Amino acid sequence: MIKEYLEIGKIVSTQALKGEVRVQPWCDGADFIRQFKTLYFDAEGKRPVGLQSVRPHGNVVVMKLDCANTVEEAQKLRNKVLYMKRSDASLPDGFYFISELEGCSVIDADDESVVYGKLTDVFETGANDVWQVTREKDYLIPAIPDVVESVDVESGVIRIRPIKGIFDEEVNGDED
Repeated sequence: MIKEYLEIGKIVSTQALKGEVRVQPWCDGADFIRQFKTLYFDAEGKRPVGLQSVRPHGNVVVMKLDCANTVEEAQKLRNKVLYMKRSDASLPDGFYFISELEGCSVIDADDESVVYGKLTDVFETGANDVWQVTREKDYLIPAIPDVVESVDVESGVIRIRPIKGIFDEEVNGDED
């Protein structure tokens, strides 16, 4: 589901004395954030803020925003969420924002009447992402080309060919 403004991270602390803030990134980090000149303090784009600099610092990103030039001004920004405008982002083909994948219906690529559930979470495991699909319970599927046939975030539909056994009903009882 395409959203115009997406969360990019949360300001968690100040950095030094010149108004820099530490941001817990909810995206790919400093390299991704560097492409933006403007971020937003709201999901509607009504409160823009200029972005002067970005650098990684451990597990956070240090940013200098136009609105803070002192540690006191930066302190007032703690716990604020920063948003990016979707159209300002550059993503390679076949890559999606997690928030756009969440909520998509997951259906069978060969029989569209078979609905496996909704995509409810994405786990980044290193080798490949793992998608959580929820119907009455949670199922985990690998986000690999052999399984994921197509993704259409605009219509909110993901077509898959699941690995045998993922959605099979569990057998109850003893294995004696």
